[in-house]
Amino acid sequence: MSRRSKRRRGTPASGWLGRIAVAMLVAGVLAAALGYASLKTYLHGEGFRRLLSAKVSAALAMTGEFGPFNWDGLVVHTDSFEASGSGVIGSLRADRLHTEVNLAGVRRGVWDLEAASVNRLEISLDARTRPAGSPPVAAFPAEAPATAATHDWLPSQVEISGLDLRELLVKAVLDDGELFAHGMRMRVERTGDAHAYRAEIDGGHVRLPWPLLPAVDLDRLRMRYQNGGFFVTTATAAVFKQGRIEAGGEWNPSQHQYAAEGNVRGIQCGELLSSDWAKRLTGDLASSFVIERRSNGPLATGTLTIKNGVLTALPMLDSLAAYADTRRFRVLPLSEARADWRWQNGEIALTHLLLSSESLVRLEGSLTLRGRALDGVLRLGLAPGTLAAIPGAETVVFHPGERGLLWSPLRISGTLDDPREDLSERLAAAAHSRMFDVIPETGEKVLKFTRSILGDSGTIGKGVEVIDSAADTLIGGLNGLLGGSTPPPPVPPVPPRSK
Repeated sequence: MSRRSKRRRGTPASGWLGRIAVAMLVAGVLAAALGYASLKTYLHGEGFRRLLSAKVSAALAMTGEFGPFNWDGLVVHTDSFEASGSGVIGSLRADRLHTEVNLAGVRRGVWDLEAASVNRLEISLDARTRPAGSPPVAAFPAEAPATAATHDWLPSQVEISGLDLRELLVKAVLDDGELFAHGMRMRVERTGDAHAYRAEIDGGHVRLPWPLLPAVDLDRLRMRYQNGGFFVTTATAAVFKQGRIEAGGEWNPSQHQYAAEGNVRGIQCGELLSSDWAKRLTGDLASSFVIERRSNGPLATGTLTIKNGVLTALPMLDSLAAYADTRRFRVLPLSEARADWRWQNGEIALTHLLLSSESLVRLEGSLTLRGRALDGVLRLGLAPGTLAAIPGAETVVFHPGERGLLWSPLRISGTLDDPREDLSERLAAAAHSRMFDVIPETGEKVLKFTRSILGDSGTIGKGVEVIDSAADTLIGGLNGLLGGSTPPPPVPPVPPRSK
């Protein structure tokens, strides 16, 4: 058989194969077109909106719904998403949402949303501790449960590759009051795990419920979300006029647990103190801090230092200046000023407190502030010779100790508006006792001389009254020491000496 005839016999088979290939290609194109049309029909229908509403609601442990969808091909816009719940998130509203559906994700069984953005997101949180025995509330589950689509072959999962929040507003109710944050811009993107995200927040103003730091202006915050928890890797913010905060921490809303640590610097003492005390203590304050959730409320601890500190116009310092006949105590520069601090339930405790002016005065101990009530146990050290003008001060009340200073215990009580101490009474009592210890012989001579002049033995009693009056005057003067306002106990009368 010739080659030509073989070619003629093979032509019909080759033709059918070609026709079949073309038909399959056309069928594939038609199937793809029909599939695309079916997907587009589903996306543009109510089924996809209901699915997306259910998935977002489940992820937030809330009940919510998107507004009507407006489509432009695979790009969708909606005016709002609103949700409410009984868990940590009480309500949520997002305005002017935009996203695009990437159909490549259908092969993986997911609706992949790209370039998602929200013009404004407002969230209300209730992070207060719930009473014992209350049922646990779900919030931010690690993975939202699957929700069946209208057709079995359609994806039932939703993934968001990223989100741009142009304005974020948060209202949170804490055990200590309300937290309010606004003006923040947030960018979110998915990491490795489909339910793990990292986020970055720029700008914003945060008003806090704690009086020590009433408000901060946020610079930048970086965090990640995974397994139902938020982890802040770094946060920087401005506070008061020139203060700076750097911090990190974590928050688990479902367990009502949070913790943070960092430092603050550049704060002026006057920005934290009342107007009266702001005139008395100046300097640059810096502190570390650790904040954590405890069963009986938030606990904050740290160590603070004051640079360039100056104490001015304290009653104690003015009295010391008067008795020591020197101006060095009226304006007292501090060479050292530091303390460990602890804050919980409105109570501030200062421990390892140290205020020192080199070679002149040193104050050590602890001080607690409950509301405006003061309670302090301290030690006061003074340079020798400081109170030499007060009889008995440097021998009875103060005693030699470390650093070459004379030391005395000091108890602080009263309030911030009316501070009190016990040193004045002890100085007055020591001075009174010392006067009668050192003048018996001299006193007898004075009294005898007085009797010889007046010719009346009763003048001895009058002379004693003169001495008592002088002692009372001294005690009254010493009563102003340290600003004390509690009058000292009355001085018992001294019986006249026998002849």
